[in-house]
Amino acid sequence: MDKLNTSPKLSDSILQAVPLMLGFPEKRFSVDYDQEVDVLYINFQHPQEATDSVMTDDGLLLRYRDQDLVGITVTYASERS
Repeated sequence: MDKLNTSPKLSDSILQAVPLMLGFPEKRFSVDYDQEVDVLYINFQHPQEATDSVMTDDGLLLRYRDQDLVGITVTYASERS
């Protein structure tokens, strides 16, 4: 993997995201982005093993195991800003 470009723009983006990430419902999570299908995956448990899911009106797929939120799938991720 190439070293991360630490330009001021990238640093600003990361620092702007920190308060938002600290507001997530869980303090331990992982994030994966699939550029080919433009989907962002946020996982709160590993393995997530969801038993149910709900699609919100704004295109978020909330994944649950019983009553616990175990992950969020963000469709068309690059179009959300």
